[in-house]
Amino acid sequence: MGEKIGLIAGSGQFPRLFSEAAKRKGLSVYTAAYVNEADKELALLSEKIQWLHLGQVKRLIKFFKQNHVNRAVMLGAVRKTRIFTDVKPDMKAISIIAGMRHTHDDAIMRAFADGLEKEGIKIEPSTLLLPELLAGRGVWTKRKPSRAEKKDIRLGFSIAREIGRLDIGQSVIVGGGSVLAVEAIEGTDETIRRGGKLGKGEAVLVKVCKPNQDFRFDVPSVGVKTIETMIRCDVRALAIEAERTVVFDRSEMIGLANANGIAIVCE
Repeated sequence: MGEKIGLIAGSGQFPRLFSEAAKRKGLSVYTAAYVNEADKELALLSEKIQWLHLGQVKRLIKFFKQNHVNRAVMLGAVRKTRIFTDVKPDMKAISIIAGMRHTHDDAIMRAFADGLEKEGIKIEPSTLLLPELLAGRGVWTKRKPSRAEKKDIRLGFSIAREIGRLDIGQSVIVGGGSVLAVEAIEGTDETIRRGGKLGKGEAVLVKVCKPNQDFRFDVPSVGVKTIETMIRCDVRALAIEAERTVVFDRSEMIGLANANGIAIVCE
């Protein structure tokens, strides 16, 4: 049996890509998977898998310790709206939350990660085995942003970094020099839908890292689904941060953007 690595898995393809990469490198994956979020096919890529509800921290720690796993990654999304409807906090989770000054997204995740590290389970950066997913600098598409779009992108970067500093979200929609939508708990796709309605074909999406981003979790990501939502909502340009954004299915994403006249720029 090879070296062991733990995976704390939410939804999306990141946990699967990580598990496949771990297998290629000879690592044995022990997966703690969130019910109603993680892909059931992760069981086929894992040495062992434990299904958990949000808040079952003690059970998660017990699973890793029983299997002698001393390092792990946290990958995949968890719908933030579930925090209000589908959490089963145990005493360990309650003790972590009780020691917090506030319960913003990053504060909760950082407290959770720090709590695991105190138990001897080191949380590694999310791109540990897949550094190639990080975005490279440049204009990726045939169409470059127009002069007006460049101005909106500059505004979007400044606003997005500020909402990131406040731990509100990672994305904004800007059009005609105005902020049309700011991401909050609903996520990027809903932000695109709200902003696109107001932009009427002139909007851009800007998605950035938070200034104090902890790369153990919640690194901003984009992919084909992002472009598909932009197409439906008539958002014409996407701007992301170089080396600080995870990109899935890059070739397919760029091809779809080119076919629909969408500009993608990484700064």
